[in-house]
Amino acid sequence: MSKMIFVNLPVADLPKSIAFYEALGAVKNEQFTDHTAACMVFSETIHAMLLTHDKFLQFTPKRIANAKETTEVLICMSAESRDEVDAIASRADAAGGKIDPSPKQDYGFMYGRSFEDLDGHIWEVMWMDVSAAKEAMSETTAA
Repeated sequence: MSKMIFVNLPVADLPKSIAFYEALGAVKNEQFTDHTAACMVFSETIHAMLLTHDKFLQFTPKRIANAKETTEVLICMSAESRDEVDAIASRADAAGGKIDPSPKQDYGFMYGRSFEDLDGHIWEVMWMDVSAAKEAMSETTAA
């Protein structure tokens, strides 16, 4: 079995957050969804667990940070092309997210954009041409 990642995110409005992530292309896994949480599947190995604040607080003694004011984590996922990066950013914008809170990154062999979800959590979406990146790195270390 491949290792999987489940990103647990506190959300203020579960139905609105589900709709936002569905607009991005995530699929809700009904088996792990109820009125307090929703499992949003991006791929076989990447899942976002959207948790109401009350549910989230069952897993931590710490108070929930306001992600619109502070940043605890930056979430980054890969895309298969530059066009897919732009498409995901466009879908986030159309679904009510804040587009490009961080500057776009374009290094030729690597391209990335970002968005904030409805609760202020920042997601980065990156595409990389691995062979070109290796070549660029080898040129840097050879110099």
